[in-house]
Amino acid sequence: MSYRFDRVLLGRLAELLSVQPVKAAEPVRGFPRPALRVVEPAREVDLITAEEAAAAFLVALGIDLDTESLAATPARMARAYAEMFAPRPFDLTTFPNDARYDELIIARSIPLHSVCEHHLLPFVGVAHVGYLPGERILGLSKLARVVELFARRPQVQERLTQQVADWLQDQLEPRGVGVVVEAEHLCMTVRGVRAPGGSTVTSALHGQLRHNAASRAEFFTLIAAHQQPDVDQGRLTQPNPYEDNPLSQDKAYS
Repeated sequence: MSYRFDRVLLGRLAELLSVQPVKAAEPVRGFPRPALRVVEPAREVDLITAEEAAAAFLVALGIDLDTESLAATPARMARAYAEMFAPRPFDLTTFPNDARYDELIIARSIPLHSVCEHHLLPFVGVAHVGYLPGERILGLSKLARVVELFARRPQVQERLTQQVADWLQDQLEPRGVGVVVEAEHLCMTVRGVRAPGGSTVTSALHGQLRHNAASRAEFFTLIAAHQQPDVDQGRLTQPNPYEDNPLSQDKAYS
């Protein structure tokens, strides 16, 4: 009797001490993640000294500034370069990828203009920026903002392309990033070799878009889809990606 009682007691005690499986708690939706405020480090801009230097530069090249049309040119030069070297601050807004979207997101033909750091002449064109989202997705306009962030400074196209890709990979932590830049460089078209119409293409890839051949092929196919050739009087022509870019047109700016 005692033996049976001990067995029952021990069995009951084992039940009480046993670890029961616990149902996983539902994920708690927290507060929205605060947007990252992206601001370039403050730098002092001395427009008066820049204007004096521009005037000295032009006079040294034999340009007569004592005319009504050229008298204010040094000041316009100083303001123009200050603007071209100053990206606008923005908020990097991201959202939770609630739908678990796992296909490519691409912004094609983002207008781009920068300044070649070797000759301080503009290069203009377009950027195609895409990524494979992970836990978060990015406000679409921010892809253009990131391009501007790195374009508004003395640059080379190769570095610009890599910087955009690296920055998005670091800040967004996606499964992959792809950036392609197509641009025409005035340092190559109006001086030196003088090859108008020539364009330069650079690319930078991270993650799955770099290491997975199928994903990489899909990315390049999608960014090329808007460039299908048209037949024009028996010739194959490509649409001009720069025709709507005001910096690529022959206009006077004040």
